[in-house]
Amino acid sequence: MTTDTTGTADEATLFGPDSHLSGFFDDPRWALAIIRATVLEAAHPQVGAALADNSTFVTHPWRRLRNTFLSMRRMFAPDPAEREREAARLNRLHARMSESDSRGRAYDAMDRATRAWVVATLFESAVTMCRLSGQPLDQDTMERMYAEYRAYLAALDGDAAELPEDLNDFWRYFDRVVENELENTEAVRVILYRLFDHLPAPALLDGAPTLWAAGRAVVGPLLGAITVASLPESYRRRAGLPEMPGAATLMQGAYLTAGLTRFLPASWINAESIIEALSLSPDSDDPRARTVAALRARMKRASALLRLLTPLTGEADFEPAPSRGTEESRRPAEEFFRRVLDQTGDGHLDWPDLAAMARELSTRLDLDEPEETRLYDAFAAWWRELQAALDTDGDGRVSAEEYATGVPSLAGPALIRVAEVLFDATDKDASGSIDADEYRTLFRTAFHRDLTTADGVYGKSAFVGDFLSFMAGRRTGTPYDPILADA
Repeated sequence: MTTDTTGTADEATLFGPDSHLSGFFDDPRWALAIIRATVLEAAHPQVGAALADNSTFVTHPWRRLRNTFLSMRRMFAPDPAEREREAARLNRLHARMSESDSRGRAYDAMDRATRAWVVATLFESAVTMCRLSGQPLDQDTMERMYAEYRAYLAALDGDAAELPEDLNDFWRYFDRVVENELENTEAVRVILYRLFDHLPAPALLDGAPTLWAAGRAVVGPLLGAITVASLPESYRRRAGLPEMPGAATLMQGAYLTAGLTRFLPASWINAESIIEALSLSPDSDDPRARTVAALRARMKRASALLRLLTPLTGEADFEPAPSRGTEESRRPAEEFFRRVLDQTGDGHLDWPDLAAMARELSTRLDLDEPEETRLYDAFAAWWRELQAALDTDGDGRVSAEEYATGVPSLAGPALIRVAEVLFDATDKDASGSIDADEYRTLFRTAFHRDLTTADGVYGKSAFVGDFLSFMAGRRTGTPYDPILADA
């Protein structure tokens, strides 16, 4: 029998570095388990609809991975204040996601039963991960870990009542949802069959598209087959998911191999370091950038060699973008629309795209209320301006063609307000300018070393001008590229 996790008596061991879930953060098996859990989440109609309408996981998967990992770290931090702050941030984010799916069914990201299912998939996938890798959990460990996941849900919802208190009851609950509620949603099909086909290269491999395309063409289908084979059989059958011959053996081998990596040095499998290395731009002022630049150069040479041996049509190796602050040429409208404005990757610009920008900037700035609300309100006003100016066919969204035709209308008064809100949030001491430390706080990763002025101070007018130039598609090579345009 599990114990009630809504109190604080055992909180110290339910969270922090000694918790079982924290121990999985650097476990390579977790990469396989997370993909599996994400598919089970997306199979729930409410979660699938919210992902399809609001998520950037297709166009910006590495950014989404980094943000999710950071959130999980915060939610299992030993400091209760840090956990409460992150829970409040997640709740504000989810409260902004409520709409109807393509079949007219309402969804709400704050629905407690749906949120409980998300936590349930994480727990069940962790248990399955251990079993498939030949290290099944004993009953006591499983119950202790289940208590941690219920505590996680309680931190978000105030209690864990939507998940059964008893572990035996949990398995009956899990089977019931799988049998009666899960569907073969569009989000599931994207994750399993389309995401890896178009997965953008992380920053480390951005200069070697041939090498990335070759690796993606092999790894993508394998990960899809492994994931499908690991899903509950009843769901696979009802959803009509085809299982590749030999997939079960392949799945077992993948989990066993991942399990053996626990014998590697800890520094080799540190998830945070790996994620940062993948997303770190070589021209960043981060000390690790030199290593990344050297690796990127080697990847580029390997890509060139591979292209000579096995040429791929439609792929080309491009030189890295010029150093930030030196490129003044206009970016082609379609490219800017795809890389920056269309955050959700559905081919149109609408409110979820601008909400995704606000969400990313709020995360980077680590904003609290009311600054976060001010930023969302400013983006909402900008969307109303864009809709009025660019939506010529009145369908409630802006196409790439409509954008290219009316691009001068992008830099209106509302966008200036967005820039001003960002500046005020960054100018912590309200001095009217941003110093070097505040500048680094704003951009966090992949910002350029030199500031606009020689004295190391970034004035409000310069800040607003640079932001408007970027968001109107007039300049590339700005500090905003890695924030809103990276994968």
